[in-house]
Amino acid sequence: MNFRATIAWAFALFSLGVIVWCPSALAQTAPAPQKIGQDLYAYISDNDGSGNSTFLVSPDGILVVDTGLNALEGQKLLAAIRSISPRPIRYIINTHYHPDHQGGNGVVGPDAMVITTEYTRERTESLLAALPPQQRKAFRLANLIIAPALTIFLGGYRVEVYFPGKGHTSGDAIVYFPQQQAVALGDLFMHGSSPAMDAGSVENWIKALDQVLSKPVQVAVPGHFALGTKEDVKFFRDYLADLFVQVKELAARGATLDQVRQGIHMEKYKSLHQFPQYEATFADNAASIYQQLGNGKP
Repeated sequence: MNFRATIAWAFALFSLGVIVWCPSALAQTAPAPQKIGQDLYAYISDNDGSGNSTFLVSPDGILVVDTGLNALEGQKLLAAIRSISPRPIRYIINTHYHPDHQGGNGVVGPDAMVITTEYTRERTESLLAALPPQQRKAFRLANLIIAPALTIFLGGYRVEVYFPGKGHTSGDAIVYFPQQQAVALGDLFMHGSSPAMDAGSVENWIKALDQVLSKPVQVAVPGHFALGTKEDVKFFRDYLADLFVQVKELAARGATLDQVRQGIHMEKYKSLHQFPQYEATFADNAASIYQQLGNGKP
């Protein structure tokens, strides 16, 4: 998804955040958090247009990974967190710049330290410049930049945050919880779905997932949809790798973009959902790889 499309998408989806919900209603309607390790929870959004979240509850405060699309989704997430603990939210980590993963920052953690990659911070600044003033307050820019990694120690827990290089975007962050053997991957992992692709690198994306798969991992929180296992991450990684090889071979034989889109064979991955409205289909993914290899329009 290019940046112009992201801006249009942000305008359309942020309009959903003007609804005001009372706390009691939010508590009743927000999805219940799922415990995925000691003091670690996944919040699986009930809005496919809003990203999932992960939060760690410690005696010294709470760390949150991604905050949802807008103020409404942030309020729902906060209600879910408060169903577990009243402790202060000290850290927010945004996996990438897309609004559906950081549009709740201002609601969830108005006083939290916000952490992300330099690329994500820069793209967020550009995004804010294009939004109406009343919608900008939902965001909070990063106070701390991952360059290329950092480790947070919070209440006896270790949280490893790192930038693996270009992947889904040019600035994704991975958050690994070694004691819980869990990982939050943002849109580097889409459980049961082909992904939308930004200005990243599928070739390096595969390497980033290989690095994740080399770690002890029991649970993987995807950017959207249900929780996954290590095997689910591997299946998604294999989809990207198989598609990359096919597109590279077709391009080497001089295939055009249309021929590449029509010439791939993804029958093995037919269980993956495709979303044409988000340019998240096998053919769209093939076109992105083709362009990343230096063919067609950038």
